[in-house]
Amino acid sequence: MEDILVQVLQRITPSEEERTFVEELTKELRGIAESVIEEAGLSVIPRFVGSLAKDTYLAGDHDVDLFLAFPLETPIEELRREGLKLGEEIGKRLDGYEVAYAEHPYVRARYRGVSVDLVPCYDVRSWRDVRTAVDRSILHTRWVNDNLNGRNNEVRLLKRFLKGIGAYGSEIYVRGFSGYLAEILTIEYGSFVEVLNQAGRILKRRVLDPAGWTEKEPAVAMKTVKREVREDKPLIVIDPVDPRRNVSANLSWEKYGAFYLRSREFLERPAVRFFFPQGKSIGSYLEELRKRGTALVTLLFDVQDIVDDLLLPQLERSARGFEKALGREGFEVLGWNVGRRGRAFIMLELNRAERERIRLKPGPEFFKESGQEFYGKNEKVWIVGKRLYSERTISESVIDVVSELLRKNQVALGKGIRDAVRRADVLLNYVPKELEDEAYLLLSREKWNLKG
Repeated sequence: MEDILVQVLQRITPSEEERTFVEELTKELRGIAESVIEEAGLSVIPRFVGSLAKDTYLAGDHDVDLFLAFPLETPIEELRREGLKLGEEIGKRLDGYEVAYAEHPYVRARYRGVSVDLVPCYDVRSWRDVRTAVDRSILHTRWVNDNLNGRNNEVRLLKRFLKGIGAYGSEIYVRGFSGYLAEILTIEYGSFVEVLNQAGRILKRRVLDPAGWTEKEPAVAMKTVKREVREDKPLIVIDPVDPRRNVSANLSWEKYGAFYLRSREFLERPAVRFFFPQGKSIGSYLEELRKRGTALVTLLFDVQDIVDDLLLPQLERSARGFEKALGREGFEVLGWNVGRRGRAFIMLELNRAERERIRLKPGPEFFKESGQEFYGKNEKVWIVGKRLYSERTISESVIDVVSELLRKNQVALGKGIRDAVRRADVLLNYVPKELEDEAYLLLSREKWNLKG
């Protein structure tokens, strides 16, 4: 295993030349920021946060997070207004910028080929000072730097491993391990290999409290634990800088499952491929459909004004809504996928494309000549009052069922996309070219790639 880790470290550890570039880059950015702040007459301190500031970044990954820390007494509206103006003025002295939006506006710029986020925040000293979601980043950077004790490369190994197995990133469309969570686990267990060794015990232990908040602030910390247990989170890591927060709140059971299984596999058979998996060729979704004998239903609709972080949870809620509604109608949903490729999509694999339904067939009165003809033509006939009745078996397409469910408002859909889904194009066993890979990955189950 040692040889494997040495090989990987050679690829992911920044070279001296790269480190020099990063040092020069941050020094120049700090100088530009301080100059603009001084000209504006503001008491703002530029602070670097994130992996560059902690020296846990991977070779070639130089994204800069430069936070503009305002005094605590600054009103929130003033922070947003002046913070955006400050970011724009700094951006004008770089190589281009744009305004982006999260909890409040910030500036995303480019400088010397590197992405630079200029984010206004409060200059917090403890968790009690935190007023916006981004404020903790200053405390996170400080805590990691105080506790990492030279294990930077162990963090790099863990980050690269998580990237290799598709479990890195806490964004809503990933729901994996954040970089900060990887740093905490490394500090807690001492090394990359030991974090992998502990994968099962971590899951059984369920709650990690690196800073001892359950003793220092038991009421606050236990409220956090109870809330996260109630929501059935796979892991609860009480933030070392804030007892109100679970660092792994966005981590899904699926991503922890991938980490758990791949950790065991790596420890048994170490290989570079866990860190740098070779891409697999995408096959034909139509061939997969033919082999599986299943049906693929895809809904396509426009939601241009919704950002991914808000869209994806609503797509997932809608997919689960279809899963339940179609189940009530006799169709089993075997798997689903959602996302946006230009248009938003909900993709459902079902056990069949049609169902057989019995439909009542009313006939004429039994004593009429047409009644004799009806009686002779139908195998099952009965009389209700004077009228003859029969029944017939019809095949009903899942497309008609989906349309009917939507028309009758019988599918639980994401609140912000209900109208768009009801107007969706509904496709059976066909997807446009831009979704062919997504369809193949769903049907082949290779998207999650647990067995490599």
